[in-house]
Amino acid sequence: MFANSREVQSNQQGVHTDLEKVVRRHLASPWQAPLADFDREAFAAALAWRQARGMERPLMLDSGCGTGRSSVHLALANPQALVIGVDQSADRLTKAERRFAPLPENLLLLRSDCAGLWRLMVEAGWKLTRHQILYPNPWPKSAHLKRRWHGHPVWPAVLALGGELELRSNWPVYLEEVKAALALSGHQAAIEPLPEGYEPVTDFEEKYQASGQVNWRLVAEIC
Repeated sequence: MFANSREVQSNQQGVHTDLEKVVRRHLASPWQAPLADFDREAFAAALAWRQARGMERPLMLDSGCGTGRSSVHLALANPQALVIGVDQSADRLTKAERRFAPLPENLLLLRSDCAGLWRLMVEAGWKLTRHQILYPNPWPKSAHLKRRWHGHPVWPAVLALGGELELRSNWPVYLEEVKAALALSGHQAAIEPLPEGYEPVTDFEEKYQASGQVNWRLVAEIC
């Protein structure tokens, strides 16, 4: 049952009509929700890990890394950098540690909520060389706009972290929305299909590829 993934079904066929209003509101009003102790503990662990390996090394973040395949790929491809793979599921991260043992020296798999961790990184003045968000779940119902990262109040933190931002999805409307949200924030992005037969870096991509679906990528340089 591996190559049987259905294409995204949605009652939304284009960029959400409320996108601009939602994004501008979040850009104008910093998010003030309390930060959880859990996220503060995760950030402290990430800080200690960076300090032990060199704070001057380039920092890359793989948000929503799941079972860690993309994080391992990123760390091996960039041995000079420090890579943090973040996911809120302890079960998925445990599977990653077993599946890819031993992990690369420059990779930390960290359990945390992305929204809280991003805010703490921004507060500490951290800047990223690369930030990838490859988990392709776009919350496809029209009513779910505010659950997508670019419609969430944490969106300004994503921008503040900077670096090369890459998202991937099998639903191009999702990436078109991200591109529009970036434009509202003064950043340009490019969207392109990943070539047929390319080497997937996540299990999702491999599944969609085997099902005959096109995987898409968005890339933006956020200075």
